[in-house]
Amino acid sequence: MNIYVGNLSWNLKDQDLLNLFSAHGEVSSAKIITDKFTGRSKGFGFVEMPNDDQAQAAIAAMNGTAVDGRNVVVNESRPKPEGGGGGGYKKRSFGGGGGGYRGNRGGGDYNRDGFNNGDF
Repeated sequence: MNIYVGNLSWNLKDQDLLNLFSAHGEVSSAKIITDKFTGRSKGFGFVEMPNDDQAQAAIAAMNGTAVDGRNVVVNESRPKPEGGGGGGYKKRSFGGGGGGYRGNRGGGDYNRDGFNNGDF
């Protein structure tokens, strides 16, 4: 079972997380998620425990307990929902453009209707 562990201190390392959960049963892996640019902890991680009963006992025992001065949130990890994700990219058009043929718009003759004020 995959377990989510949140509200972790930024000082904790993968090995610390493994040690915390090993007290409750066999742990196959423990990973604290870090920022890919800075390498700093994001304050949460995941623990994989092969035995579901031990995992449930670890969740019950660890959730809300103080670890390195912070009350951790521990629950069963749920898979990400299908689709979505990433925000995507949408090309936007900002005004202008279009145009097209507008026929004869010329500034033609001012006296186009044939009427000439000078005729009076």
